Amino acid sequence: MDYQPHIERFRRRFAEVERNLGDPGVFEDQKRSQDLGREFVRLKRLVEVGNAYLKAIQDLEENRSMVSAEAEDSELAEMGREEISRLERELPGLELALREGLLPPDPTDSRNTIIEIRAGAGGDESSLFSADLFRMYSRYAEDRGWKVEPMSSSPSEVGGFKEIIFNVTGEEVYKRLKYESGVHRVQRVPATEASGRIHTSTCTVAVLPEAEEVDLEIRPDELEVSICRASGPGGQGVNTTDSAVQILHKPTGMIVRCADERSQLKNKAKAMTVLRSRLLEKKIADEQAKYAAERKSQVGTGERNERIRTYNFPQSRMTDHRIDLTLYNLPHVIEGDLDPVIDPLLADSIATRLAALETKD
Repeated sequence: MDYQPHIERFRRRFAEVERNLGDPGVFEDQKRSQDLGREFVRLKRLVEVGNAYLKAIQDLEENRSMVSAEAEDSELAEMGREEISRLERELPGLELALREGLLPPDPTDSRNTIIEIRAGAGGDESSLFSADLFRMYSRYAEDRGWKVEPMSSSPSEVGGFKEIIFNVTGEEVYKRLKYESGVHRVQRVPATEASGRIHTSTCTVAVLPEAEEVDLEIRPDELEVSICRASGPGGQGVNTTDSAVQILHKPTGMIVRCADERSQLKNKAKAMTVLRSRLLEKKIADEQAKYAAERKSQVGTGERNERIRTYNFPQSRMTDHRIDLTLYNLPHVIEGDLDPVIDPLLADSIATRLAALETKD
């Protein structure tokens, strides 16, 4: 595929967006300025990728010419072959990024993200696996330079979590983590199992793009806010003050509770952030319901009742059932090495969306 015309288009649009952001009047419209800011970041990256791609293609041709012109056993030929090997490994990733740039951007991809992990079938073992997943995502976020902020949690008696909700902030967080929505299944021998039998447990992961106030309007009369004393682990300051906040969204019946902070105001702010994100997810799901048939064939539908992944500890195996991906490096995955899992999901999603776009055309 010839990417040169597309790269030129990215360059022209980038220059146009840059000029628009230079106009002070654009910031009078908060939503438009935010949209332009996100588009600026996206196009800047695409232009950089495009330049790197064109340079890699040129370098590849030059090195191939050099290798063919030199004696096979010469030092220059060996250096050329090494450079060719490096460039051939680099090009697929650059092509993938350019192909993604051909798709209409998903406005939620650049959002910060709220992740909700809940223990499912399996009792104590499920709650322990919830803690493992929380640590896995936290370490992945740390490796990518993202920030993790716990928002609400319900610890279990064995040191796991019945539920934990946390916020992840950084660049393109939702774009990479949205494929984690669904049911995660673990197969392993629990620490409490004396007979050595393998147990199967599940956890549910929900990944929500963080909503902004411009996304939807929540009227004060739609909310019922309750204040109560926090309970459970959390320290004396948390447990002896009326700091826990519960918010009921009357139109939908959604309830959000936050008690992690000592400050009632901070708990309310966190609870509102979670509520907005859940309402945004519902709004997006409602808008996309008419495309349900098309979405069934896509990766990462986010349906929470689908088993998306299995972590088999005895075989050191991780299987993602959506794209039949199996890796035998489970210890690395569970310690936060998620790129080998997420990158194939992202590539498959891009291929599916491009195919759907070509079919429509």
